Amino acid sequence: MTIVVFVASLCGAMLLGIPVAFALLVCGIALMWHLDMFDVQILAENVLDGANNYPLMALPFFVLAGELMNAGGVSKRIVGVAIALVGHVRGGLGYVAVLAALVLASISGSAIADCAALAAVVIPLMRKSGYPVPLSAGLVSSAGIVAPLLPPSIPFVVFGVAAELSVTRLFMTGIAPGLMMAATLMVTWFFYARKDDRMIARQTFDWPRLFRALREGFWALLLPIVIIGGMKSGAFTPTEAGVVAVVYSLVIGMFVYGELKPRMVPDLLLRAAKTASTVMFLVACAYVSAWLITVANIPQEIADVVAPYMENKILFMFILMVVVFLVGTALDLTPTILILTPVMMPLVRQAEIDPYYFGVMFMMNNAIGLITPPVGTVLNVVSGVARVELDQVIRGMLPFLAAYTALLFLFVLFPDLILVPASWLR
Repeated sequence: MTIVVFVASLCGAMLLGIPVAFALLVCGIALMWHLDMFDVQILAENVLDGANNYPLMALPFFVLAGELMNAGGVSKRIVGVAIALVGHVRGGLGYVAVLAALVLASISGSAIADCAALAAVVIPLMRKSGYPVPLSAGLVSSAGIVAPLLPPSIPFVVFGVAAELSVTRLFMTGIAPGLMMAATLMVTWFFYARKDDRMIARQTFDWPRLFRALREGFWALLLPIVIIGGMKSGAFTPTEAGVVAVVYSLVIGMFVYGELKPRMVPDLLLRAAKTASTVMFLVACAYVSAWLITVANIPQEIADVVAPYMENKILFMFILMVVVFLVGTALDLTPTILILTPVMMPLVRQAEIDPYYFGVMFMMNNAIGLITPPVGTVLNVVSGVARVELDQVIRGMLPFLAAYTALLFLFVLFPDLILVPASWLR
């Protein structure tokens, strides 16, 4: 009965159009009434405890760093380096999009921010060069969702807080699968580019152009090395890495590239504050539901139902991934993390599945949900920024969605593809 109350109150509130954060509070209140323990003070204390979390402090800093990076001209210089490097090969602008997405992901940690920057810079170039627009938009959408897997991933910060796992270790574990996602996109793009004459290269490789692009983009390319290297070496925590990223982005945008003007900073601060406060309020409200889920022993009730499948870890992981995929098509990334993590993590630990492996799989599945209708947040961003009809973006995205799904299935069958590289990086 407790599970019914949890699901019915949460889904019912969202169906009524109540924002997800408040729907989580409604769910928490409903569980309190059901358990005969309603107390406003407990409700308030849990909301405060959810927001008062040190690892969560990294989130506003990385959001602000992303805003400063885009406004300071970092994004277009990264794209310039990628064009000089691979723009001369057949379908070169597709590889440019993937390479630029990797670098941007290791700076901003936000799929939406990366896709907006990529769509604004790369898709007009692809359109001008005669590339098929739907496929190009689909590639940019798919490349942008690598961001949740690579440090400094904002969703990993949220997941680490919700699952009580080391954010730094989650960052390190996500690097290899994030790179594999990018490689999967490149292979898929290669098969389309080799048989489409519209993607024939219109420039030749030019060493002076490459050196010039590297010189202009040097400081932008140095930022991910500083962030990842600092965390890997133990020089600073993820939260401190966020502060470093903000200061670095501010300095190079204002004093090196000169595109970030002092008058722009207040507006960027306000935009970053709005984004970060929305996510942090979601986390705070989710903490109420997470605490009550534990008190009501919901994970154990679910564990009793799925116990026959726990002995086979591959089958159990497959079941969990199907559930995450279905939920991810209907909800955005952050709500999915906050709703499912408190329920699934006890089951994962009971089944003796590595929690960091599950965290990467969970995040990859949720990232795929960003390009899966009907919600498909990233699809809408690319459609709006690049002025491409949404149905065309969806059509162009399907081959890459199929490739990602195959890779996810491969990770379920062979966990060592994630765990072995993670052990090297640790």
